[in-house]
Amino acid sequence: MHFTASPVVLRRTERWFIRTGTPTMIEGYSFTRDVLPRMLPTLSLVTVASLAWLLPLKAAGSQGRMLLGAVLAATLAAWAAIRVFVRRLPRFSHTVTVAILATYAAMPVAVPLLQLALDDTITPPGGNGLGLLGFALFFATVFGATFLATTYGFGALMRRAIRHSVYDLRNSMHLLGRALPPMLLVTLFLFFTGELWQAMNRLTWSRLAFVIALFVGVTVLAAAVRLRDEIGRVEQDLSLPVLSKACQGTPLASVPIDELIPHGSLDPVPLNGRQSRNLLLMLATRQLVQAIVVGVALFSFFIVLGLIMVTPETAEQWIGAVPVQSTLLPGVPVALLRNATLFAAFGSMYFTVTSMSDADHRQQFFAPIIDEVERTLAVHAVYLAIRINERVDHARIGTG
Repeated sequence: MHFTASPVVLRRTERWFIRTGTPTMIEGYSFTRDVLPRMLPTLSLVTVASLAWLLPLKAAGSQGRMLLGAVLAATLAAWAAIRVFVRRLPRFSHTVTVAILATYAAMPVAVPLLQLALDDTITPPGGNGLGLLGFALFFATVFGATFLATTYGFGALMRRAIRHSVYDLRNSMHLLGRALPPMLLVTLFLFFTGELWQAMNRLTWSRLAFVIALFVGVTVLAAAVRLRDEIGRVEQDLSLPVLSKACQGTPLASVPIDELIPHGSLDPVPLNGRQSRNLLLMLATRQLVQAIVVGVALFSFFIVLGLIMVTPETAEQWIGAVPVQSTLLPGVPVALLRNATLFAAFGSMYFTVTSMSDADHRQQFFAPIIDEVERTLAVHAVYLAIRINERVDHARIGTG
């Protein structure tokens, strides 16, 4: 008889996939069993929090604050209780699934109708112009975003990327020392251009956001191609020593790999589209954190440089009028903040795109992440091998 692990070990392995941000590696990954239970805390949070719209618009003073406090307390209590519940990875029946989805779908209609009955008015998200459609769009957007983030473990991936931010910062500083000098030869001349200061003094933050969105779009397109190439280079070495090492520190550490794999190795397991996208997101989140680190460093550099070298008189001469001052940072011209933001966004794009083609960067930045990907694939292969042996034994028992 083939070796089979206990159901407890398999469930713990599935939770390990969830904690590492690769939940799509769970066999038979489905919306009802694996996604909806983990979506439930967020959906409950939004559902209960939406009761805040039921507060009378005319309620003020201590009564209004008490009502709002009660709603917030109920929201946090419901969120915490359901989070504890879903840690057990419950399996919802068809009836429970329909009840959950129907309750959530009814809220965009129930909340405004209840508010209308209580206060003779409706205040939908987005203002009265959207009417009841504002509630429907709000709840639908939350559901869609929660579904995608939960399906691909985006929250866990971001937490892991942030925990590695110190490592990324060290690599970023090393690479910044190499990438910044040629970039500063161009940007420094632009930074001290009077026409640019005039444009930034008149440019609104919304227009600047569109410019930054263009930089982000270029970065995403370039990164998507490069990261897909990196995923394609991942080698699945599923020999006995590699599998044993990969399973250390996981719920499969106690599994006797030599009994599970009598031939000494496993064949590489082909990934479906959802699993490939999950691994791609694993690489992208780490790249995103590094880009943020680089952007913050560049923003701080240009702010300090501007405060030291660009006096108020110089700024006024370049702009042709008294510079508009920031309300959040008194004494700092808005043009300086917008200049620093523009160059930080451009620098992050430049750094991200060029560094992905740098051999040293791949060795120092991608190698540790590729190791994580290879470990995930090795654990996934062992997990599937146990599942296959389990089905084989059940089939033999059934035919016997």
